[in-house]
Amino acid sequence: MGTRTHTVINQAPPLVGYDVYAADDTLTEGVARHASPATLPEIDNELGELGRAAGSAQAQRWGEEANTYSPVLRTHDRYGNRLDEVDFHPSWHRLLSHAVSAGLTDAWSRPDGHLRRAAGFLVWTQAEAGHGCPVSMTHAAVPALRADPVLAAEWEPRLTSRAYDPLLLPPGGKPGALFGMGMTEKQGGSDVRANTTRAEPLAEEGAYLLTGHKWFCSAPMSDGFLVLAQASPGKGKGGLTCFLLPRVLPDGTRNVFLIQRLKDKLGNRSNASSEVEFDGTWARRVGEEGRGVATIIEMVAATRLDCAVGSAAIMRQAVAQAVHHAAHRSAFGGPLIDKPLMRNVLADLAVESEAATTTVLRLAAAYDADTEQERQFRRIAVAVSKYWITMRCPPLTAEALECLGGNGYVEESGLPRLFRESPLNSVWEGSGNVQALDVLRALQREPLALNAFLSEIGLARGADHRLDGAIKSLLTELADLEGIEARARRVVERMALVLQGSLLVRFAPPAIADAFCASRLGGDWGVSFGTLPHTLDLEAIVERANPTADGQH
Repeated sequence: MGTRTHTVINQAPPLVGYDVYAADDTLTEGVARHASPATLPEIDNELGELGRAAGSAQAQRWGEEANTYSPVLRTHDRYGNRLDEVDFHPSWHRLLSHAVSAGLTDAWSRPDGHLRRAAGFLVWTQAEAGHGCPVSMTHAAVPALRADPVLAAEWEPRLTSRAYDPLLLPPGGKPGALFGMGMTEKQGGSDVRANTTRAEPLAEEGAYLLTGHKWFCSAPMSDGFLVLAQASPGKGKGGLTCFLLPRVLPDGTRNVFLIQRLKDKLGNRSNASSEVEFDGTWARRVGEEGRGVATIIEMVAATRLDCAVGSAAIMRQAVAQAVHHAAHRSAFGGPLIDKPLMRNVLADLAVESEAATTTVLRLAAAYDADTEQERQFRRIAVAVSKYWITMRCPPLTAEALECLGGNGYVEESGLPRLFRESPLNSVWEGSGNVQALDVLRALQREPLALNAFLSEIGLARGADHRLDGAIKSLLTELADLEGIEARARRVVERMALVLQGSLLVRFAPPAIADAFCASRLGGDWGVSFGTLPHTLDLEAIVERANPTADGQH
């Protein structure tokens, strides 16, 4: 029985029952900007359906359950036979099924496919981020498989299918399939050329038996995996090579895929990350022997972009929760959102989130255009953006959590799950140092890529004096080769900020562009969020970020 002391007042209602896509002006405007007019109505319709599903109470419950009831490894059955299966909560399968049916593994064959798929990934990740791992890797496997037209013809229709089947069955008997990836090993980490897994050729052309281990293998219940192993010199030249490893062989028997344990991770609890052993494991070669990194690099690039998109999604959801709370919470005599200092914090967070979303949509559009200029641009811009956006995600999420005060530190708010998830994308697919060094390699070896990057940022030259000054400073930085490796993070950070500034000056509302250029490029900014110049139009920035400003809730 309730008492008068338990009457609940001045608590923000849950942010639920809203359209995640339509409530995000940055996202809807970006999609409209990059999509062809002919396909835009179809894209808006499908993203609206996905947005309403992502904002529903049902999807939010699925996300909570998938993280509350973590995956469970079953190595053996009751009689001692190897199973190597992982049990997931039904809500994990519901989330995955919805993602696949929404086309989030199908970008490579549709008009504006990468744009609509990236926007959908950004929307649906806000419901739950962990299941995005197999979704991302399945999408990204397609360009790597195209190194072998026969394998691509066999597997690509399965990977781009709208049907999800969680059972371990022969691939030919399933309407769709999911893929994982295994590159890192205990002794090597990001240094994949130190891999020791061996591949011995069989009499059958292109077939090998693998022996070795993988230190990280996410989503081990996937139907197939792209892995790297050292091919023994024989019929070919040997060396580090890419292989397709199916979980179930065509005759229905299970491949040797020994799941040794699941990782006990900081976050990403719904997704099973594992250590696996190969012991005479059958695999098919993808591409040439000794060209493993070159073959799998397109998959890596696509997953790196998804790391940036996933971080942009976490940032957007964190900002939406913070603004929503402040709009419904009163403190010190008035709505929290109207307090000048809180408004400064929220505006600063909103600017960071808008910069991230605008950037990832531009990169997705570069995949759709697929001209030589766009390929050269994304060669550098993906690594630059992956570095910066994933780095900015944790501090932004922490600050958004604090906007809710003690309520934000409680699991029921959803912010702790976002916060635990926030560092992940900066670690996956190459940590910050790996990204920075990759940019340096591109700068030194691929001058056309640098030219394309500079051409992109040059499109906004003359529009804002602070951006012009930052571009000039960047060119000076790039021309100085002394101690360049030790300065790599500094260089890449400046490249990221100039790229974001250029995009916002061209595409964002004046209040957003002015705030970004004044703070991130002009130096009128402190160390923490909430230190924007007070003379900016902070109210307009916060209102734009409010997910329920138009009365949808």
